[in-house]
Amino acid sequence: MGERLRRLRPRRGALPYLLLLPALALELLIHLVPMVVGIVMSFKQLTQFFIRDWSAAPWTGLGNYRMAVDFSAPVGRSLLNSFWTTCCFTILSVGISWLLGTAAAIYMQDAFRGRGILRALFLVPYALPVYAAVITWSFMFQRDTGLINHVLVDQLHLMDDKPFWLIGDNSFTALVVVSVWKSWPFAFLTLMAGLQNIPKELYEASSMDGAGVWQQIRKITLPSLRPVNQVLVLVLFLWTFNDFNTPYVLFGKSAPEAADLISIHIYQSSFVTWNFGVGSAMSVLLLLFLLLVTAVYLFLTSRRRDADA
Repeated sequence: MGERLRRLRPRRGALPYLLLLPALALELLIHLVPMVVGIVMSFKQLTQFFIRDWSAAPWTGLGNYRMAVDFSAPVGRSLLNSFWTTCCFTILSVGISWLLGTAAAIYMQDAFRGRGILRALFLVPYALPVYAAVITWSFMFQRDTGLINHVLVDQLHLMDDKPFWLIGDNSFTALVVVSVWKSWPFAFLTLMAGLQNIPKELYEASSMDGAGVWQQIRKITLPSLRPVNQVLVLVLFLWTFNDFNTPYVLFGKSAPEAADLISIHIYQSSFVTWNFGVGSAMSVLLLLFLLLVTAVYLFLTSRRRDADA
């Protein structure tokens, strides 16, 4: 009996793979299978007439892709405008989030009274559910009853009239504000962990040599945080460029033109106009773009790291 049980036991070399098998199966089911289905759909003329049996939709080859990248046509022009809007939004959101996270992480390194409470407050936006937080922001951005206009117009008197924040050109500003508020605590948490690995002796030695605070940040802190920043910026970029929840909850199904991010644009092309083939083609193009940007970024950062070594 004991010999039979020993034979049924997995070998030590196979045990890690058996433990990973459930996670791999779920990854295939949740991510890879829908991705393959979406790629297949991008080659079909899948409209509302074939929703019941999408496999019966006729093949169009690269027709959906040609329609998406035809920038002289309305579909291509709107997609290009959404792409540039998303690029500007991502650069602003990631840049401001990184600056705020870096400043807060550096400030929190020195011990002072109430530092623990302040750290917890800084992490509140990261801990709150996205939908609850963005819905609260949507109420705050209301023109007549919102807190933002009440403070800016009624209390501080910075504006003469109460502006609309959720429609028109101001919608882009509102979207950036909400995105930064939601993202910067993650940058703060990541950089604060990275600062723990910098030896205190470096700051003490530089202080004895007469280096000021800004010189220490420029010569010690930022170079030491470079490996952390390389991963942090990439993660923030991917999260922000793909962000769907924030604009969807803030503006609804139809975002204003100034805040028409590519994630919302693809959603509208798929579930509002019922052209799932074109929407799938746009999704595949977005995937290829993000893969290209990630590959170039990793190549440049690894090349710079090898040069510094």
